[in-house]
Amino acid sequence: MTSLEEFYHEKEEPVKGCLLALKSIILNYNTDITHKWYYRLPCFMYKKQIFCYLWIDRKTKTPYIAIGKGIKVDHPDLIKGDRTFTAQLMINPNEDIPIETIHDIFDQVMDLY
Repeated sequence: MTSLEEFYHEKEEPVKGCLLALKSIILNYNTDITHKWYYRLPCFMYKKQIFCYLWIDRKTKTPYIAIGKGIKVDHPDLIKGDRTFTAQLMINPNEDIPIETIHDIFDQVMDLY
């Protein structure tokens, strides 16, 4: 099993299922987005740049999508903090995934490429 596959399969439910669903949502958003293990993260690349990556908040154990160029996107659900490149979209693994919100943010990010 590759490091990329291990990232998903070593997680416990409901986080595992949430991450796998997010992976599918991201890859189905645009056929030019590729998935690879990059900087020890499950990254999604677009035009050879980081489009986003998946991770889990250490304190809350909540999955999130870290969106490349997200700092330049104005959306109320994005958490920017003191980052200079990414913004986070927290995803509650016990609720329905907000696909429309994800697509709305991704649409704004695509305009930056």
